[in-house]
Order: sequence, then structure tokens, then C-alpha cells
Amino acid sequence: MTTILFVEDEAPIRDMVRFALSRAGMEMLEAGSVAEAEHLLAVRRPDLVLLDWMLPERSGIALLRHIRQHEGLSDIPVILLTALAEEAQRVQGLEAGADDYVVKPFSPPELIARIRAVLRRDLDGRLRLGELVLDPATRQVECEGSPVPLGPTEFRLLRFLLQNPNRVYSRGQLLDRVWGDDVALEERTVDVSVRRLRKALAPFGLDGCIETVRGAGYRLVSAGA
Repeated sequence: MTTILFVEDEAPIRDMVRFALSRAGMEMLEAGSVAEAEHLLAVRRPDLVLLDWMLPERSGIALLRHIRQHEGLSDIPVILLTALAEEAQRVQGLEAGADDYVVKPFSPPELIARIRAVLRRDLDGRLRLGELVLDPATRQVECEGSPVPLGPTEFRLLRFLLQNPNRVYSRGQLLDRVWGDDVALEERTVDVSVRRLRKALAPFGLDGCIETVRGAGYRLVSAGA
């Protein structure tokens, strides 16, 4: 049975969503705060996290970043629930690592449809660069049928670049998106991970696909482009 972790501080909304998920044949785990959610995630891995943006003490974005930085959780799909309909806030949520968002108030059928769509996307969501294939579900990277050995940080970096090709990201932006902005690291940390990633891709002739843009940062371009 598909298991959904719903992080929401309002009990009536949790009750409504539990009923909708039950009718859709899904099991719901629930948490009323980021701390409760982190405790649940430490003992059980859900198939998807449904996450309210506005939570007491710490925001949903804080939990989202925790999930994306955690080696054992980073590939779990996350849908944000938000009353913030402005485009800037929606973009902020997606850039922090959300797979989708639903604006409150929402209908249960819409929510179930979004959940199913994201779960399908996660199952079929392999990312490609030429003959290189990154599978978020298994956390494996292969090229021409051979495994590409990557550490957790380089895996996250490659996944982020594959999800956002041909766009230049500064070192600071990459620290925020891949490592999380609550981690105190020097920007040269990005350079070290990029060198490691290029070294892993070099045997397959793909190291040049990660370009250094002088004075700006890095970008991933299509093979041969």
C-alpha cells in the first residue's frame, strides 16, 4: 500500500486528507510539526511527503531541505501545500526541492490526482545525459551499461544539474540547492565536488558537459552541444 506522510498542524485538514487517501487506497502517516515529521522519517520511509508550508516553530521549507540533504531520504517525492499563491513563493518551493505544489484551499480529488501524478513521475523519472542514466528511485547512475561510482554529494549535484540543464548556477546557489542554505560551507566546497563529479564522468567522455562559466558559476550542457 502506498504510504503518504502528511505534515500539517491543523487537525481538521489532516482528517479530511486521511479520509481522501483512505478512499484512494493509500495509508497516511501524520505529523503536526517538523520535529514530529523528522522523528517519523527516522523510523519509517514513506512513498511521498505531503508538506504544509506554514508550520509552527519551523517551516515546511526547513523540512524539505532536511529531506533533500539526507542521504536516505533525498529521493522521496515531496508536494508542498501552500496558501501562498504568488509566483515567487511557488518558485522558491520548487527550487528548494519540491516536486509539485498545491494551493489551499484544494479539493480532495485534485490532491489525489496530484499525488498519483508525482508518484508516476517518480517511478518513470530517470534523468539522461547522452548514454548516461540517473535513476532517482534506485539512486544508481549508469553510462553505456556500466556503473558510475558517485558519492552522495556528487549524486545530488549531478541530479540537480540534470534537472536544470543549460542554466548557470553560482557557487552560492548550488550550495543552497544541493547542500542547503543552513549548512555553513565555503563556496570552494562546490569546486571540489565538481572536480570529483567530472573525474567520475571522464571515463565516459562526459566531464566536459559540466562547464565552468567564468565569473558566474557552473552549468550542465547536453553532450556534444
